[in-house]
Order: sequence, then structure tokens, then C-alpha cells
Amino acid sequence: MLTWALTITGALLLIPANILPVMTVIYLGSGEPSTIIGGALELYHNGLWGIALIVFVASIAVPVMKLVGLVILCLTVQLRLNVAPRQAMRIYRVVNAIGRWSLLDLFMISILVALVDMGAIAEVEAGTGSTAFATVVVVTMFAVRAFDPRLIWDMYESKVTESEPGR
Repeated sequence: MLTWALTITGALLLIPANILPVMTVIYLGSGEPSTIIGGALELYHNGLWGIALIVFVASIAVPVMKLVGLVILCLTVQLRLNVAPRQAMRIYRVVNAIGRWSLLDLFMISILVALVDMGAIAEVEAGTGSTAFATVVVVTMFAVRAFDPRLIWDMYESKVTESEPGR
């Protein structure tokens, strides 16, 4: 139940994390707020496709993949879906491993805010979207920790026991 609650919370917070601006770069007195997707597109259009790819993967693909993986795991256990336990454990391990990579984007924003403070020349301000995004990252990390992978094996064992004749 806790895993479901945290997963749903993360999914709901992903909306403002992607709609609200995560940072504003003010250069020579002008600048516009930028969302995650807008920032990745701007990096791509400026020829920084490698950094744009990193931002896209760390900030958009990873959180979505993590939430999808958590939903699959929760549905597998709750609905007792016919999924091989090794396959479900692979999903669990991948979701657990990729979660921390979303923090890369937050570290980048915090470093930019700390380093780029040149008074009237340039300034970087963190936006409200970065708070929502940080919450998504933390909540989904808690969701993975709240999920008990032993439930996958317990479900498998109960199915094997039910299918054996004479029991």
C-alpha cells in the first residue's frame, strides 16, 4: 500500500515538475524561465546535443521508466499476474539502480545557482519545477525502498503450491 501511495504521488508530482520552470538563466538583465523539456530542446538547438541527451534521459526518461516499473511491480504482486519471478526481479533491480541518476539534474541546477552569480552580468535562479522534480526523485526512491521484493517470490511459491496436485 505504501509503495502504491508513493508511486501515485510521484506520478502526480511529475506533472508540475515538467510544466513549471526548473530554472531561469538571466544574462545581461534578460532571461526566461525554462522547463526541463524546454531546457533540453534549447541545449539541442544550441548544438549541445550530448548534454541535451543527458538532461532528457536523467530528467524525463528515467523518472517515467521508474514509475512505469513500480506500477508493473505493484500490479504483478497485487493482481498475481503470471510473470516469471526472475523477470520481475530484473525490473525491481533496474528501477532500484536508475533512481539515483535523476539526482544528476538537481545537482546540475544547484551547481549552476552557486557558481553563476555574476551580479548584473549573469544569474541563475532555481524555479518551482525543480522543487517538484526533487520531490518526485525522493518519493520514487522511497517507493522502491517500500516495495518488498520477497512478495514476488511469495506469490510465485503460492502459485506453485496451488498448482501441485495432492496438496
